[in-house]
Amino acid sequence: MSNIKNFEILDCTIRDGGYYTNWDFSDDTVDVYIEAFNDLPVEFIEIGYRSNPMNTYLGRFFYCPIHELKRIREKCRKKLAIILNEKDVREGDVENLLAPCIGLIDMVRIAVDPQNIERAVGLAKAVKKHGFIVAFNVMYMSEWSENEEFIENLKLIGDDLDYFYMVDSFGGVTPDDVEFIFNKIRPILKSKIGFHGHNNLELALINSLKAIELGADIIDATVLGMGRGAGNLKTELLLTFLQSKDIVKFDFNKLSLVIDEFAILHKQYDWGTNLPYMVSGANSLPQKMVMEWVTKRFYSFNSILRALSNQSVGQRDNIQLPPFDFGRYRNHKKALIVGGGSSIREHSTALIQFLNENEDILVIHASAKNGLHFKSLNNQQIFCLIGNEGYRLESVFDKQEFSSNMTCILPPYPRKMGTYIPDIFKDNSFEIEKIDFVKDYENSHTSLAIQTAIELKIESLYLAGYDGYLNSMMDKKEQELFMENSNLFELAKNNISEIKSLSPTKYENVETISIYSMI
Repeated sequence: MSNIKNFEILDCTIRDGGYYTNWDFSDDTVDVYIEAFNDLPVEFIEIGYRSNPMNTYLGRFFYCPIHELKRIREKCRKKLAIILNEKDVREGDVENLLAPCIGLIDMVRIAVDPQNIERAVGLAKAVKKHGFIVAFNVMYMSEWSENEEFIENLKLIGDDLDYFYMVDSFGGVTPDDVEFIFNKIRPILKSKIGFHGHNNLELALINSLKAIELGADIIDATVLGMGRGAGNLKTELLLTFLQSKDIVKFDFNKLSLVIDEFAILHKQYDWGTNLPYMVSGANSLPQKMVMEWVTKRFYSFNSILRALSNQSVGQRDNIQLPPFDFGRYRNHKKALIVGGGSSIREHSTALIQFLNENEDILVIHASAKNGLHFKSLNNQQIFCLIGNEGYRLESVFDKQEFSSNMTCILPPYPRKMGTYIPDIFKDNSFEIEKIDFVKDYENSHTSLAIQTAIELKIESLYLAGYDGYLNSMMDKKEQELFMENSNLFELAKNNISEIKSLSPTKYENVETISIYSMI
């Protein structure tokens, strides 16, 4: 590659990495980042978004307030870029968003959905009037070759753009795809061409090198690949490769400083590719959805892969089940919801005695984890199957332990994560028609368990195995699950007159009584 033409590098760690930190980075982290990149062979640093107000909390680098841009401008010797999201910004917003940035930033990039290219051209014209370098980051590159209307509309861009980026949004293109697309758009565009590669299939480096070989003018990268979903081309990898070919020269000590700083964040957020991201990249499926499944919910890889498999063939769900017959259980006025907490093992003897003495109490398993403790009960038992619970249930029970008093209930069709039911339960599994006592957590195990109790008009609802967590030891996922369950228990009170935990719990909005006082 020694004879390739000159090209530029844009590092967008703070902007793209914000998908993990909610666009909040400490001053110390940003200062280390700026200081290091001042001495690295990178032409642009993209510091974040400029955005209209959103109805949720998003951090400072989603808005890049002017005081922050001034602070960074004073420290940074590189060209600074910000990005606008075209779906949320119109020409009339440009004056308010960008006029205060004159003299502070050099480039304005615009994230563009291919179907909105014509509208984006108008936005680019408005930005250009303020004297900024203007770039389009056009998404979903893997779908361009089949979108003739989009290719035709590229003629509308004219002279209003300085850079046009090919963005591999799904992380699934190959070097051959890069070459095909580059050769297709190069004759149409007057602007320079860039490439932004995602790393789902770990092809970000080779795709970027192919783009450079073809004549790309600018390449995006991020520290440790930090970025949405599976992340991006690693800045340190690109620079190391280029130095090995005598294309750039830099001090590895400077690079090491910023690597060490972001290694702390990587340990916390654990971005990078994995099997679900690989499958989504190979099938051009949205990263946003997979990122949420991987980072914010307790979905197993099996569940995620099943959901992705359904989506890749345009299937809403792989199984539709008969409706659950609530009438069969309407004689129950009391129910016990069993969670996955470890306290079940400690108190199982007392719980079993209590249930043996009260066979009219329905047992609803929000998690199959503790199901084996209750296998010998005569009480009717319902297992809530969401996500990977089918596999867990299969590992808990074998054919000899299955009892006719056990039934499975699933969320409404279609289920986001697809459906898996163990063979021994296939003739005794049913789906609920709706989950409507709550709006936000319809894919929660506890939501399904509570909705079941509500539909059965349960008057007294007991809980066990909802231990909660020690506040000082909760990780982010545990915090989210704790808050989710707290909200669900509070909403359940609107429909169920009595809710009590029989085992110790950290959920302060649930009344606790001792199982030992009940036997």
